[in-house]
Amino acid sequence: MSTRENMLRRIRAATADAPDVAIERHYHRHGNTDTGALVALLTERLRDYSADVHTATDDAVAALLRTLTDGVSCVVPAGFPVPWTPPGAVVDDPPLPTEALDAIPAVLTLCSAACAQTGTIALDGGPGHGRRALTLVPDHHICLVRVEDVVDGVPELLARLSPGRPATLISGPSATSDIELRRVSGVHGPRSLTVVLLDNHGTTLEPKQR
Repeated sequence: MSTRENMLRRIRAATADAPDVAIERHYHRHGNTDTGALVALLTERLRDYSADVHTATDDAVAALLRTLTDGVSCVVPAGFPVPWTPPGAVVDDPPLPTEALDAIPAVLTLCSAACAQTGTIALDGGPGHGRRALTLVPDHHICLVRVEDVVDGVPELLARLSPGRPATLISGPSATSDIELRRVSGVHGPRSLTVVLLDNHGTTLEPKQR
């Protein structure tokens, strides 16, 4: 019996007679559903985090991605839409070694959803998301977010994720102030983040309230 199996056996034995008590959850689980207001808030949060934000339709996104990666090599995960893939992009299938990823400046991915309140983008390893190393090693992450996948709060964001996949939550470019309280970018992931909001409906953004 392995150490893990022994530990789980002891936990099951210790909790075998524990009563089945329902856990009450009184936190805020649903919020604003106005798409324009959510997209406006997400855009504000992302720009506060020093992320670049662009808007494009499905028909125009390929040209925008070519512009954003002009003169720069990039990598895309398996499942990324072929028509949107810039010429010369490398597909991470089979997975590239870390040394190869480190030599590629930019990565393009899709996502599962985005939280407007916190400016957080979530990837859960689905098609077009890529493995975790793919979005952590290259220095520039370009992420496509559909406006219909923008939700209000964290509970709604988590509900969009697959519980059987590893989740990556991204709130702006990688940064830390652990060293002498000076902000340093690119320590734990990409130094820069670009978000492309895919809007095929001409969403009207609600002005920010002051």
